[in-house]
Amino acid sequence: MMKKHPLLAIVFAAAALMLVAAACQKGSTPKGPTPEDRARQLISQLSIEEKTALMRYDSEGVESLAIRPYNWWNEALHGVARNGKATTFPQPIGMAAAFDEPLLEEVFTAVSDEGRVKHRQALAAGGSGWYQGVTFWTPNINIFRDPRWGRGMETYGEDPYLTGQLGMAVVRGLQGDPDAPVLKTHACAKHFAVHSGPEWNRHSFNAEVSERDLRETYLPAFKDLVTKAGVQEVMIAYNRFRSVPCGANTYLIDTVLRGEWNYKGLVVSDCWAIHDFFMPGRHGYSEDVEHAVSEAVRAGTDLNCGESYRHIPETVAAGLLDEAELEPALTRILAARIRLGELDGNNEPWEALGDEIVEGPAHRALARKMAEESIVLLQNRDRILPLKADAKIALVGPNADDREMLWGNYNAIPEFSVTLAEALRERIPDLVTLRGCELVSTEPLAEKAVTDVLKQLEGIDIVVFAGGISPRVEGEEMPVALPGFRGGDRTDIELPAVQRQLLAALHDAGKRVVLVNFSGSAMGLVPETESCDAIVQAWYPGEEGGTALTDILFGDVVPSGKLPVTFYRNIGQIPDYENYDMKGRTYRYFDGDPLFPFGYGLSYTTFEYGQARIGKGRLEIPVTNTGECDADEVVQLYVRRPADADGPLKTLRGFRRVSIPAGKTVTVAFPLSAETFLSWSPEAGDMVPAKGDWELLYGGSSADRDLQKIPYRYR
Repeated sequence: MMKKHPLLAIVFAAAALMLVAAACQKGSTPKGPTPEDRARQLISQLSIEEKTALMRYDSEGVESLAIRPYNWWNEALHGVARNGKATTFPQPIGMAAAFDEPLLEEVFTAVSDEGRVKHRQALAAGGSGWYQGVTFWTPNINIFRDPRWGRGMETYGEDPYLTGQLGMAVVRGLQGDPDAPVLKTHACAKHFAVHSGPEWNRHSFNAEVSERDLRETYLPAFKDLVTKAGVQEVMIAYNRFRSVPCGANTYLIDTVLRGEWNYKGLVVSDCWAIHDFFMPGRHGYSEDVEHAVSEAVRAGTDLNCGESYRHIPETVAAGLLDEAELEPALTRILAARIRLGELDGNNEPWEALGDEIVEGPAHRALARKMAEESIVLLQNRDRILPLKADAKIALVGPNADDREMLWGNYNAIPEFSVTLAEALRERIPDLVTLRGCELVSTEPLAEKAVTDVLKQLEGIDIVVFAGGISPRVEGEEMPVALPGFRGGDRTDIELPAVQRQLLAALHDAGKRVVLVNFSGSAMGLVPETESCDAIVQAWYPGEEGGTALTDILFGDVVPSGKLPVTFYRNIGQIPDYENYDMKGRTYRYFDGDPLFPFGYGLSYTTFEYGQARIGKGRLEIPVTNTGECDADEVVQLYVRRPADADGPLKTLRGFRRVSIPAGKTVTVAFPLSAETFLSWSPEAGDMVPAKGDWELLYGGSSADRDLQKIPYRYR
């Protein structure tokens, strides 16, 4: 543990004496200095250059006050990232498909355990640098409003309620006990706000949305994490919102975040986002870097990821900012470091966590369980799945043996990864494995290449085709310009043409095909519903993905995942990508016929929903497993307000994953509280409980055919 500097001890002692004197004058019991008291005492001794250093993500520290250097930038999107080995869980969009809050909290408890161990290792090696701290810039709770957005795979889907519930589970797992003397880590809600692509113009894009869409869709998850889960950091987005960059947007930061929601934590800039205020070809909002700095600081952006805040001294010297205006940000920054134990070198609560837990057996088992729950069975014609042990099976496809694809983005480099090819070979030692085609190609597959593939598959009855796309072509601001892709985003949602061609050839040759689709986003798979007998949505399933998939394909595990996004038939069903209006988007406002609806997923058994009963402020739903195997079902509750003609067609207000033995019935209860009946109020300018007639809809997906309806009057 770091020794306290003598001068620092004197400062804290003086602060404590002043507090004792003040308490005695008021006749109250004296208390020690708060983190904010300690922070203010430190700030009073800092030069402008030292204050500047502390407001940057790569803080240089202040040696004279024993404030050591600290790098705020760390990532933990689905495991401690970019710092050597760590357990790599499924991509968040896959974990969303599990609809399992308790398991997600368990996952991120494991992630924060590994984070504390890796932080201790870094300190023992002499410091805590980039990707070694305990401040994690996750979760990404932006709404996945359009399947073309490359970063949508980092989110928890298209629904604000689901995103909020799962985002809060992430915060609880990362931050630990909010009342503990030392906070475990920081979580960070990002990107605030109205940020869902495009990637290619995010540094100049201006998001315009109605106040209703803002409050009904884009802000609820942020509000949940701030007001209910106590998230410690909020990261601003790159884009402008209503013509003002988010990092200088007083309506978002001051009026909503700190005003309405009473947020006390840190506001962090996205990396180099403040430079976008003034750089040529970007927002064109600020005259120069000094004006950008003054506008960001005044709006309430505390900590800068980038180089802009290095110019704070010049900004103050130019009279664009008063030095005293830095104090609120510095107080929050230093108080946060104190609460983390970081300023005092206090990692003691987690000293008992051994190095061996990092990607150890328990965490790998957890990654496997999460992968199993995340996988969604979309089609299973003639019950081709589960596969029979004596079936003549081959594995084909560009994603069959690609371990990096399993890891998604913002990932660790795990020591252990199991591809689908490796896992299948454990069961079928002489498994025929072919790549067959490239992931994406500018040219169709040559006729000779197709003939060669078919020749090698003679005698094979069932082809498992590992296809889809990859984090190499979808993601954050990527230099990708292939057919169907642009800058990390997608320009269409179809399966790459070369894969579609090969699947059609396999079907025409009489092969039964199981498509395992790897992607971080919804795919247009209309032709594949004809050429393939089964379709399995695997997402980017993490280091244990191959094992989890094999267990599901052979029936050792019953599939139970549900779609956290709508799978449209084609992009003709969705509005322009750069239009942020919600009309026509997501299951809540889309009135067409999707290929696979939000909340949808098949099982190897069947479930029957009985007549629900309302009583004592809750809805009780009997669900029976009418099949022959024990299985999990995700029971879903939606609401609709008939009087709100412009409102959502339906909106999720509850979900529960339950295990139901074969032939048994369980009763699933949902509370009917004021929050169940939140609706847009033009008078309030916000979401408020709306009295009057509602409809309660419950079942196994968002599709009308899968839902039963009960009228309800909220009083």
